[in-house]
Amino acid sequence: MKIECIKEKLLHTVSSAEKVTGKNLTLPILSSLLLVAKKNTLTVRATNLDLGLEVTIPVKVIEEGSVVVPGNILSGLLANTQEEKVVLETIDGGLAVSTKNTGSTIKTLPPEDFPLIPRIETGFIFELDAATFSLGLSSVWYSAAVTSMKPELASVYLYSDKDELIFVATDSFRLAEKKVSMKKNTDIGTILLPFKNIPEIIRFLDATKGNVSLSVDGGQVSFSRDGGYLVSRVIEGTFPDYRQIVPKESKTEAIVLKQDFLGALKLAHVFSDSFNQVSVRIVPGEKLFEMTTKNASLGENHTNVEAALKGEDMTLSFNYKYIIDCFQSIKSDSLTLSFQGPGKPMVIQGVSDKTFLYIVMPMNK
Repeated sequence: MKIECIKEKLLHTVSSAEKVTGKNLTLPILSSLLLVAKKNTLTVRATNLDLGLEVTIPVKVIEEGSVVVPGNILSGLLANTQEEKVVLETIDGGLAVSTKNTGSTIKTLPPEDFPLIPRIETGFIFELDAATFSLGLSSVWYSAAVTSMKPELASVYLYSDKDELIFVATDSFRLAEKKVSMKKNTDIGTILLPFKNIPEIIRFLDATKGNVSLSVDGGQVSFSRDGGYLVSRVIEGTFPDYRQIVPKESKTEAIVLKQDFLGALKLAHVFSDSFNQVSVRIVPGEKLFEMTTKNASLGENHTNVEAALKGEDMTLSFNYKYIIDCFQSIKSDSLTLSFQGPGKPMVIQGVSDKTFLYIVMPMNK
């Protein structure tokens, strides 16, 4: 194999693929990349057996062929190369990487040992704007459980409802739901995407211009675009019927400016305890929305937030981190905070955007 290409384009592709590789010391092939040069293109493949990526870029192919090299070594080498053009050539069981002023040789592995990346040839479902799909995932994935004790909770749940695609994630302490519009009614069934694969799926989508094709078959889901293919395992299981816990009415409601609420949370956190506990006290008759944090070794803080209030008096405690996580998903300048009573969850939504819903369970004092 021998190719000549622009370094920046190759570095971007190799760096993206390297993030997918596994860190399995007993199987070094999983921390490597397969490079295939053919018909003036270079295809870079990476897999950790749970997630597979294939990206094709145009290059000048002088001699077709394939090679497997450690992803971190090739990525690090390219990142520290100053010249604009780079030549890759297989020589005596190694990959020579050379520029006008530098030359390096990386030890390689046999291409035939590289695992196959599954191709989903059937099960085509629909095409969706990649940026819209990325928005759906980004809006909720932080609410998923990070451990796999309950795999269905360590996932993002996708399903469709008429012309909407709905993304949901929960770790049982908080829940996030995001609805995005599709151009036509499409029934995708239900899909559970593993939490640990979401960052790479988002990265792939963010690098996609226009539409992405999604296919599901045989316990796997794939995302396809021109010059790119990503395949992920899906979780087998049943997501909880979360709609049963979404409150239908509220006893107390507060409308606050997002920046005022966020500022009060950041200030309160300075004095929060090891449980990140912040108390919210609402007295509509006194126009009082007060946030309090106490720490036996540091002191305490009381902050009043301007708010439009109605309903019953209410005092509840929440995990500060769980509340602040959702701000990245809300574009509205104002928030509606709804409370159902003692021991029951708080619902957060943007005043001008009802496509995102966030539920936080209270803490026991």
